[in-house]
Amino acid sequence: MHAMQYEITLPADYDMGIIRNRVATKGHLLDDYPGLGAKAYLMRERGVDDSPVNQYAPFYLWNTPEGMNSFLWGPGFQGIVNDFGRPEVQHWTGLAYAEGSERAEGAMTGARAKSAIRRRSPIPAGTHLGGLASELAAETRRLADEPGLIYATAAIDPRTWEVLRFSVWDHASPKGQGDVFQVLHLSAPERHLLPEGQQW
Repeated sequence: MHAMQYEITLPADYDMGIIRNRVATKGHLLDDYPGLGAKAYLMRERGVDDSPVNQYAPFYLWNTPEGMNSFLWGPGFQGIVNDFGRPEVQHWTGLAYAEGSERAEGAMTGARAKSAIRRRSPIPAGTHLGGLASELAAETRRLADEPGLIYATAAIDPRTWEVLRFSVWDHASPKGQGDVFQVLHLSAPERHLLPEGQQW
């Protein structure tokens, strides 16, 4: 499993209705994309949920590197480049994945997704990496029991030694440490194939 995100930070007076319309008209295009576990179409608005910026920041969980590569080198990402310039694409290797315990109707399709929390933190020098990975996997499993959780993941970027925690919720403004995003749409063609538990 590979986690991936790019952030497009927009002017403070940008009409975020443009982003909402973009997702409303194009979001469904990845609803059956091969190799894609889930894509959360994320947006932050300046002043909402303590966000300092207007931002469009889709977050992906890929089941296969072929799926990720075909997206990056194909028309989907080229559309982003054409409209906003080429953003830095951040990616992390997956450590753990968990589905929420409440799998009500609409949960697997993403119809209930309303918000997401992303928390990034550096790994201090001297940290025992195996112990940290096990701790993150256990933390992800515990999060699965929280009311309203749709799914959660933990990952690490071994280039910068950064931990990523990411979770999607069925309600707005969830409690938790990190950046809060609105989920405008969730494409989840292969979410059922994402391996639950630790990834090693």
